[in-house]
Amino acid sequence: MSAAVAITIDDGPEPEVTGRVLDVLDEHGARATFFCIGERVERHPALARSIVTRGHEIANHSYRHRMSFSLLGPRGVAREVVRAQEAIGAVTGEVPRFFRAPAGLRNPFLEPALTRANLQLVSWTRRGFDTVYGSAGRVLGSLTRGLQGDDILLLHDGHAARTPSGAPVILEVLPALLRALTQARLAPITLRAALDRSVAASASLSAASGAPR
Repeated sequence: MSAAVAITIDDGPEPEVTGRVLDVLDEHGARATFFCIGERVERHPALARSIVTRGHEIANHSYRHRMSFSLLGPRGVAREVVRAQEAIGAVTGEVPRFFRAPAGLRNPFLEPALTRANLQLVSWTRRGFDTVYGSAGRVLGSLTRGLQGDDILLLHDGHAARTPSGAPVILEVLPALLRALTQARLAPITLRAALDRSVAASASLSAASGAPR
């Protein structure tokens, strides 16, 4: 089994960017997980459905992406989680398996809400700060320096910083990132596929350790 990394893309769907990101992924035969904002899914249903029909995974990134998310009480947190889950399911027919909090910020009320919604919390291991820096080289360097199998990479199709030419920086970073992954013999896969690989590897290890000697 070849080594793999999970590319995750946050804050969409974004009409100007998401379709072009999907095109780049298709050109490289890559798969990614899109953490989508519920109200944006409702606003751009065709884009949300396209994520799924083109072989990628859609995940829950809250309903409104409130920067005060971590300050919400238990009802507010649950509402953000459930409304996004319902919106994504209604538009795409897919039930998200993973959740990422806005800006990765969370509080003690989140875990019970995720448990009730049968969601698993996911963070990242590498980020390029591509909502801040418009330099494709700087973002790419942050993502690839010391890159290794099982890393979870964070990029943004929504709220993307702009390059000096005015392009969303992800559109310059992603092709170079995918080429770097090919050179490093790292397969870009969805989080669901990464989890399935991990479970399979654990099962194989357990079977091997329990085999007669």
